[in-house]
Amino acid sequence: MLNKYARAFFTRVLTPFAAFLIRRGVSPDTVTLIGTAGVVAGALVFYPRGEFFWGTVVITLFVFSDLVDGNMARQLGRSSRWGAFLDSTLDRVADGAIFGGFALWYAGRGDDIALCAVSIFCLASGQVVSYTKARGESIGLPVAVNGLVERAERLVISLVAAGFSGLHAFGVPGIQVLLPIALWIVAVGSLITLIQRVVTVRRESAEADAEARNASHGGAAT
Repeated sequence: MLNKYARAFFTRVLTPFAAFLIRRGVSPDTVTLIGTAGVVAGALVFYPRGEFFWGTVVITLFVFSDLVDGNMARQLGRSSRWGAFLDSTLDRVADGAIFGGFALWYAGRGDDIALCAVSIFCLASGQVVSYTKARGESIGLPVAVNGLVERAERLVISLVAAGFSGLHAFGVPGIQVLLPIALWIVAVGSLITLIQRVVTVRRESAEADAEARNASHGGAAT
């Protein structure tokens, strides 16, 4: 849902900014690299220290680079396999830093081994969810399924919860429970999404194999 509607909205909003960067001679790849570096820095500098509000502010400032670089590439007419590869690869790096930052907090001063494990599961499952789609497409399957919790949902749920949880440092009572709740939601949702994609790939591969066999038998009959 977020990929379909929110991405289209923010793409329109960020188009003038993308055009400004193009006029300044900034390349889409530069935006991708700077955006990822900002997300990684915000996650690994602030989150392990429990500074969730400021960490989320920094990450949010940079996370929209994922929309800006693509917008710039389209305006320049330079959409390329390399740009898509770089963008997808660095998305995985950014996601790993965010959930790695949560895991470091709970393994350290957060002192909650269960939530540390949930954070690691969110990190790993997010990578595997992305891999299942990429691998399915690489063997010629459409992987036509909208998963329950994809990357956009994982980021929004986690960052919104982290940002609000960080308000505990400003005296807002009880709000820190939002982050653990969000991590459990992302973990369960990612598991369901993974199952959805595996089931879809299994069905699509069976259908493709059946079509190939029928085509082969048809060709042999002629």
